[in-house]
Amino acid sequence: MEYMLDTLNLEAITKWSKILPLAGVTSNPTIAKAEGDIAFFERIKDIRTIIGDKASIHVQVVAQDYQGILKDAAAIKQHCGDSIYIKVPVTTEGLAAIKTLKAQGYRITATAIYSTFQGLLAIEAGADYLAPYYNRMENVNIDAEAVIGQLAKAIAQGAFASKILAASFKNVGQINKAFAQGAQAITASPAIFEAGFAMPSIQKAVADFDKDWEAIHHTHSIV
Repeated sequence: MEYMLDTLNLEAITKWSKILPLAGVTSNPTIAKAEGDIAFFERIKDIRTIIGDKASIHVQVVAQDYQGILKDAAAIKQHCGDSIYIKVPVTTEGLAAIKTLKAQGYRITATAIYSTFQGLLAIEAGADYLAPYYNRMENVNIDAEAVIGQLAKAIAQGAFASKILAASFKNVGQINKAFAQGAQAITASPAIFEAGFAMPSIQKAVADFDKDWEAIHHTHSIV
């Protein structure tokens, strides 16, 4: 299982990179907007410094047409290095670009996936990661679990190298379901990870242990 952060916020990335077995950081234009008028490529470099060379970074193109996507991808690679994953929405133009970019040796994350059909085409085009939008699918009455399960089955049966990087979550329950259906990776906002540890019973259990130890040994540590 791979856990990624869906943010460009340096403070959040610094915090969670110390806590999680962090496999990478993902972004898109909406996430970039949340950070304000930043020097985008400098921000990506700062993130690389924080997370190190082993974790992946996924940067999305902005252009929607085939030539524009290729141009964006080249610019991202130029500024961010060969190890970057280029996020390309699975539209007709995007799918054509994915085929070309893969032939040129790019690492690709196929994104904005709402259907099994999109995912299957991205797999055949050679995408390294597929990013189905879990909560967004549910919001338009698409069975997100079924889509992820079908894509996972197709990858396994065809021995494809693609991985499912499920995205767009509103709670940790959806993350658990995505993994249960065969997703190899997820990306979620810092708020989702915060929520995963917000259950009052967790802290109560820890506090009770501390209280019981302190009652006998008069200390809050084992030494």
